[in-house]
Amino acid sequence: QVQLVESGGGLVQPGGSLKLSCTASRFTFSSYAMSWYRQAAGKERELVADISSFRGVTSYADSVKGRFTISRDNVKNTVYLQMNSLKPEDTAVYYCKARRYTAEYWGQGTQVSVSS
Repeated sequence: QVQLVESGGGLVQPGGSLKLSCTASRFTFSSYAMSWYRQAAGKERELVADISSFRGVTSYADSVKGRFTISRDNVKNTVYLQMNSLKPEDTAVYYCKARRYTAEYWGQGTQVSVSS
């Protein structure tokens, strides 16, 4: 059974940093594009960042460009999201997703709360 397990969420003050991790198992991680999404209360889920398989080409939502960095370690089967200069509006449940052709797998999510 495919598994994606996120970790690293928590409560942080505005301007602070967090690093999320998503560890995959039971599929060929390196051949899947990986993404981070987030869903704030009462809002639709939105794409935050994406990294391609193999080459690791990245893209970001405008709202996080310059503050967030997505990366992957194909040996550890893990994708990361480094989040700096966090703002209250970054508060959400963060999900990772694996994608290859029509196959998609989601993690269970990790809560990130930015508040003073």
